[in-house]
Amino acid sequence: MVYLLMFLLALLSASLLPISSEATLLYYIENNYNITLLFLSAGLGNVLGSIINYWIGSKGASALVESNKISKERLFKSQQFFDKYGGYSLLLSWVPVIGDPLTFIAGIVNFDFKKFVFIVMIAKFGRYAIIILGYQSFL
Repeated sequence: MVYLLMFLLALLSASLLPISSEATLLYYIENNYNITLLFLSAGLGNVLGSIINYWIGSKGASALVESNKISKERLFKSQQFFDKYGGYSLLLSWVPVIGDPLTFIAGIVNFDFKKFVFIVMIAKFGRYAIIILGYQSFL
């Protein structure tokens, strides 16, 4: 059950919702749950959340602008950033505040889906690996 909860929390934290999964990951590690399963649960959940953002961007960007959920200016600035840095910007998909919108914008600009998943997996799993290794080095 813990691993399913970790998966779901990581999935939600990859959405545009202001949720964090790192503290929960560290809590479960501290309570001696299997680190490998936590790593996989968090990473897969976070990647799936980013895929959902991509899908929403590819299917619903115009609806979000029309319903004032996102401004045209904000959307335009995000597209400019993505146009300038392309797929490499997805390596920042793990960064709070800017990462999740990047995955959304990738969907809007119809970035190659296979490349998207590959780059996002590197970023998301890399973040959790650094958190786990950093935590273990302080023990």
